[in-house]
Amino acid sequence: MTSARFLVVLDADSTLIRNEVIELLAEEAGRRDEVQAATEAAMRGEVDFATSLRSRVAALTGVPTASFERVRSRIEPTPGVRELTAAVHERGGVVGVVSGGFHEILDAIAPELGVDRWRANRLEVAEDALTGRVDGAIVDGAAKAASLREWAADLGIAPRATIAIGDGANDLPMMAAAGLGLAFNAKPAVRAAASLVVGRVDLSQAIPLLP
Repeated sequence: MTSARFLVVLDADSTLIRNEVIELLAEEAGRRDEVQAATEAAMRGEVDFATSLRSRVAALTGVPTASFERVRSRIEPTPGVRELTAAVHERGGVVGVVSGGFHEILDAIAPELGVDRWRANRLEVAEDALTGRVDGAIVDGAAKAASLREWAADLGIAPRATIAIGDGANDLPMMAAAGLGLAFNAKPAVRAAASLVVGRVDLSQAIPLLP
């Protein structure tokens, strides 16, 4: 992979996929409404992402790990995602995903959607149920930007040959770090800060922007 021409890094929830995974998990606990409201506030940038994530994960306490399979079965890939990843590969690029969501779901869906490398949060588990805590450091906006830079350096790709695609406030740091930042299905603050805005919820719309 060291001969890659360029790197495309996407957010996962509401970008790579149409769902917000934490809301699907919260539904298993009967707490979707409160978690959904907290997620929307975080994506608008009204609250600190890491603080918000910890409180939302706390709402998942007691959810059995058996629910992961039910949640995975409900994931809807975003229209155009397979066309975009195929086009990146055809042109000699690499696809990465860095997510404030969870490895427990992303590990199953990322390879199916043509993603080459990915990073996300992990949920702490005890006795086959969620403890309500995140296991390890939280993947927040700063971690997203750091991942883009790290992957580009690892692949020998110049920062100008990177594209970041996201929808929420925690995607802004990686969009700023990239050569091109695309707002996709995005909140107003993200659209205002992006290099370009993709209007339709169809990732294949980004193909003409690939180098």
